Amino acid sequence: MKASAVERVIAGLKRAGVSVVCYLPDSLFKELYPALDADPDIRTIRVTNEGEGAAICGGVFLSGKRAALVMENSGLRASVEPLARMGLGAGIPVVMLMSYRGELGENNWWAIPHGITMEPVLDALRVPYRVVRQEEEIERAIVDAYAWSYSSYYHSAVALGGSIVR
Repeated sequence: MKASAVERVIAGLKRAGVSVVCYLPDSLFKELYPALDADPDIRTIRVTNEGEGAAICGGVFLSGKRAALVMENSGLRASVEPLARMGLGAGIPVVMLMSYRGELGENNWWAIPHGITMEPVLDALRVPYRVVRQEEEIERAIVDAYAWSYSSYYHSAVALGGSIVR
């Protein structure tokens, strides 16, 4: 990610009122993680899997604060059970910010399933999402996701792809 895209992500999170970010590092967001760790307004929590991150974000919501789950889109499959229980069962929203691995242009064979499954899994969970490929759309997409999730008490997702992550 370019430094300008990292700045837009952090600006969007702050505008949305996010104070906690759970993340499992991936290479497409490798420039984002140190910037999040260094930001004095955001507490970061590194997780061992994305399901754990979703659960922590749910707990942050219950405390009255806002959290983000930042991950590669492959982590969506790992977090399906906690997301289904919290969203469908309890009305506890989790906002996900994902790198879009496996979209057209991907040159790693192992990442192709991530692109093939991301949107169908989001659709199966009834999670609205926006795929953002233009840097100038990042901040608005994040703010919109929080507005929707905290009005509906349900999850939403923003996937960053294209030239933003390559």
